[in-house]
Amino acid sequence: MTTSKDEQARTEPRVGPTPEGEPRYRPYRHPAAGWGAAKSVSRFLAREGALLDGPRAIMRMNHENGGFDCPGCAWPDDTKGLHLDICENGIKHVTWEMTSKRVGREFFAAHSVGELSEWSDFALEDQGRLTEPMVYDPDTDHYVPISWRDAFALVGRTLRELDHPGQAAFYTSGRLGNEATFLYQLMARELGTNNLPDCSNMCHEASGRALQASLGTGKGTVDLKDWETTDALFIIGVNAASNAPRMLTALAEAYKRGTQIVHINPLIEAAARRTIIPHDFGDMATGHSTPTSTLNLQPRIGGDMALVRGMAKAVLEQAGSDPKAVDREFIDRHTTGFDAYRQVCEATPWEEIEHQSGLSRDDILKAARVYRDADRSIISWCLGVSQHEHGVDTVREIVNLLLLRGNLGREGAGPSPVRGHSNVQGNRTCGIDHRPEPEFLDRLAGVCGIDPPREHGLDTVGTIRAMHSGDVKVFVGMGGNFALAAPDTSYTYEGLRKCELTVQVSTKLNRSHLVHGRRALILPCLGRTEKDHQRGGIQSTSVEDSMSMVHLSVGMKRPASPHLLSEPAIIAGMARAALPDSPTPWEWYVEDYDRIRDTMAQVLDGFEDFNRRVRLPLGFRIKQPARELVFRTASGRAEFSSAPLPDVVPANGTLALGTMRSHDQWNTTIYSDNDRYRGIRNLRTLVFMNEDDMRDRGLVEFDPVSITATAKDGSTRTLDGYLAIPYDMPRGCAAGYMPEMNALVAHGDYSAQSDQPLMKHLKVTIRHVRA
Repeated sequence: MTTSKDEQARTEPRVGPTPEGEPRYRPYRHPAAGWGAAKSVSRFLAREGALLDGPRAIMRMNHENGGFDCPGCAWPDDTKGLHLDICENGIKHVTWEMTSKRVGREFFAAHSVGELSEWSDFALEDQGRLTEPMVYDPDTDHYVPISWRDAFALVGRTLRELDHPGQAAFYTSGRLGNEATFLYQLMARELGTNNLPDCSNMCHEASGRALQASLGTGKGTVDLKDWETTDALFIIGVNAASNAPRMLTALAEAYKRGTQIVHINPLIEAAARRTIIPHDFGDMATGHSTPTSTLNLQPRIGGDMALVRGMAKAVLEQAGSDPKAVDREFIDRHTTGFDAYRQVCEATPWEEIEHQSGLSRDDILKAARVYRDADRSIISWCLGVSQHEHGVDTVREIVNLLLLRGNLGREGAGPSPVRGHSNVQGNRTCGIDHRPEPEFLDRLAGVCGIDPPREHGLDTVGTIRAMHSGDVKVFVGMGGNFALAAPDTSYTYEGLRKCELTVQVSTKLNRSHLVHGRRALILPCLGRTEKDHQRGGIQSTSVEDSMSMVHLSVGMKRPASPHLLSEPAIIAGMARAALPDSPTPWEWYVEDYDRIRDTMAQVLDGFEDFNRRVRLPLGFRIKQPARELVFRTASGRAEFSSAPLPDVVPANGTLALGTMRSHDQWNTTIYSDNDRYRGIRNLRTLVFMNEDDMRDRGLVEFDPVSITATAKDGSTRTLDGYLAIPYDMPRGCAAGYMPEMNALVAHGDYSAQSDQPLMKHLKVTIRHVRA
């Protein structure tokens, strides 16, 4: 399909604020974090009127004794008792939640949904915190107040009237705490469906499937102490300064210890150069910065697998003269498939590796030497690896490389995926999985006394298609902004509007409240910074970080409105209304979250003695069998894979485009139209391009362009009026911001390996738009 100009105007997100001035681009030359971050935070606190609450939150965030977990990224808490384990984006995220602005019934009475649909997404969220439940009135095109009882009754009645439970889908974003997550999946499964799409389906699904196939676990095996003792760090497809800023501390400390740090990314991001850690007051005072890399490599978009294959090939070639280059004892005792993998490496020509990676053999050998010379290595990656057609194969290739030298099951070594959103990993651990394991369902059935469905449910892509076809009639979203986060904006909008009922559990107004079904509810919930009062007293919730540590989070602030409910209370209210005869003690669970945790301890592997262990300093780490060299694979061993290299080189005249966040952004929440670390001010509708690619198309800086993506089925989607920016990146590559560019990602363009939308590898043509 080709998106028409009229259709594009209705569906293309208007995300950022009104620009403060003319667009500007000046390459960023300063260290990451440091005074740039401090000034940005100060301006943000002043803008949000949080000059008192902001500093109070800073002193309570990520603290082990009575503090709350940052609702931003999932980077682990510092193990050394750091009192300022915070970052610029975390402070902005918390302040954005703690705003004094309110969105109540007066606001909705003054503004119709039609009017609000014309607002930018920044303007919607900037109105402040939602204060009471609202229901859509189609006669007036306004949201109007509804009591909690009536809201739950509407949800329950609609769910009971469905022809079958599979006509409902229950989505969650990463911010949902573990206790609410467990209740949410319990409700869905007691209703009779595994339709539990989540944000992981769009982000790290490939990582989980690859690690499960290779090692028998869907998670990384390392923890923060391993980062503190490793000899070499390989950071692939990660923009740490924006997406996991607290990683900067780990990188700076690693450099000072003499650790080799190799960054692999088409764009050399700020975190891959130098940093000043804001809580290092001496460096802040003197302006002394610390390098965060010893080598930077820029493969083409999608070329990571070829690079890693080249490193493995180099290690295997060296083993011919130096048997210690490969750990044969480890391979023979703990792995299977090595001979086949060695043959694949030997049969892959260096010329093909160079062609597909976009790197020279010499550059690949530099990385291979770092890996070979290190006794212990960690390989870390993020969405730059996973959001591709061949994401599963690439992560498995990473594991192959680690296995060659026995970099598993010992301190300072192993795979380390960087999860982007706080508790997104905990969501999956605690049951948000459309493809649940039979063993989990057996325990759930035995402990909770329900008969959970056994057939697989719908993931995110499947849910969008099912809404579009009418097979899913009820969509419930626990947090997030599904309408903006999902691919193929116009198609997703159409699917949501075909639903009988859409329910959004949220803290702030967003696009998903305006792109709704025939009936729609907005159910406002507590934020993570707020005190959760229940009959049993102030409640805590638990979260899991990206390295499998589980710890408690306790809010510090009075709720934004007396009408807010906690997420567990909202879930329990919907569940009781939909399942009036349910034996599950929903109300009893909500009175005291320790009761939920006691049940979770019986159902979830690794959560034994949950209530005691989660109250230990820093909580507890979920056991990782693969770290102990216990592999829950079919063979009982770690498994080498032998996939052929994919062809990722763009055809003549086309470019590979990847979507990404700006720095002043968290997922679909935009704080400003600036991107400090990439030197951009007052602009989001842009495309970064290689300067030679721009020259080939007769483009100079700030020229307007039209970007057309061609899907697998031959259909096209176009964005017009974007501005071209020259940037240091490989030829044949381009990049721009999500969620605006999600409109280019066709609903049918998802990986056959992971079912993830191909957010990082769009096939596009870019042409000058002449005046």
